[in-house]
Amino acid sequence: MSTSAETAESAQAPRPPKFSRIPKVPFWVQILTGLALGVLLGWVAKSGDVGWLTTTLQHVGDLFVQLLKLAVAPLVFFAILVSITNLRQVNNAARLASRTLLWFMVTSLIAVAIGLAIGLLSNPGAGTGLTPKDGKAPDEAGSWIDFLTGIVPTDIITPFTELNVLQIVFMAAVAGIAALQLGEKAEPVLTISRSVLELLQKALWWVIRLAPLGTVGLIGNAIATYGWNLIGKYATFTVDIYVGCAIVLFGVYPLLLSTVAKVNPLQFFRGAWPAIQLAFVSRSSVGTMPVTQQVTERLGVPREYASFAVPFGSTTKMDGCASIYPAIAAIFIAQIFGVHLGIGDYLLIAFVSVIGSAATAGLTGATVMLTLTLSTLGLPLEGVGLLMAIDPILDMMRTATNVAGQSVIPILVSAREKILDREAYNSARSISPEPAGAEGTDEKGAVAVAAAAAA
Repeated sequence: MSTSAETAESAQAPRPPKFSRIPKVPFWVQILTGLALGVLLGWVAKSGDVGWLTTTLQHVGDLFVQLLKLAVAPLVFFAILVSITNLRQVNNAARLASRTLLWFMVTSLIAVAIGLAIGLLSNPGAGTGLTPKDGKAPDEAGSWIDFLTGIVPTDIITPFTELNVLQIVFMAAVAGIAALQLGEKAEPVLTISRSVLELLQKALWWVIRLAPLGTVGLIGNAIATYGWNLIGKYATFTVDIYVGCAIVLFGVYPLLLSTVAKVNPLQFFRGAWPAIQLAFVSRSSVGTMPVTQQVTERLGVPREYASFAVPFGSTTKMDGCASIYPAIAAIFIAQIFGVHLGIGDYLLIAFVSVIGSAATAGLTGATVMLTLTLSTLGLPLEGVGLLMAIDPILDMMRTATNVAGQSVIPILVSAREKILDREAYNSARSISPEPAGAEGTDEKGAVAVAAAAAA
């Protein structure tokens, strides 16, 4: 009797509406749709001189970047602090940290060598029609004195209010090392720090959900503001940057993964693509950091090590912004201003790229790194003004390369140290649910945030 009653009751129960069974649109489709819509709206605004549309696109893009930057200062501080203390849970922590730094330097040297080779072969400054009069010195310029003295803050408030990421990293590193020395006495502070970090990551995931809208604004505003004519003037330079980054992203990294880590490079792109595509849109390594750390862990890197290597890399590992870009840009500016560069100058570019990459600090743009390179070479800082207009378009590919490298290095080190979970690596898919412990994700990752459906 009870079975018949239950059957009848279930038969009378209202069926869910059909729209509830409509599959969610994969995140990569949302991003591509936003990209296409941004190009279309930007073209309409530029060709039709639609001022209100240009303004709207600018505000939408700026708001998305501002939301990302809002979390940068506290996120970097607590991520570095917690990541350093997490190293005590890893065997051979000092060895892992030194190997990570060593691979950062090796890949930076490879990237800057590729950038120099491309610049010398293509002569990006020739035939542009640009002159030194077109340049303008930036409001702020980087120098070695500023870089070295600027690491230590004068107070603990200003780095957060002025978003000086390098100083924030310094304070977080000091706090993390001190916490390691204190041991159990520091555990209450570390418990609060972990909770705050999870809170910040959760809030940042909400911002990441808006990435498709941010794409519309950022891409649309770039086209509406600069148009295709400007891109034409910088055609060779733009192609050089994209080709250089592509060689590193799709050539150097896969080669290292297959030869050093002995893993399938295609599987890396399947697992890491959510972070790479978000980096391309947001133009912020730090803003992408939670996604980068998640995909790195999904690719088999132990969480304790990944929680150190990824935040560290997000502020110092910049193959696109700190290696390829300043190398080609220095050659470009030297040709515009008629300055001859010799072998010594090229060696200086390589040195600056390896040692000074922390000055880039994971934020949108690479002006500080470029001015640091130009001042070291003695090139006119007015050359920076020649590249400011085209910078947003270049920064997308640069940041995507940066973030890929920030995930590749932990995989290389983990494989060499025999702590890489190869089964997890081989089974990683291009979906990325919310951080561990977050609610609202189903088994297949249909409610994935900042993720793409499996290819």
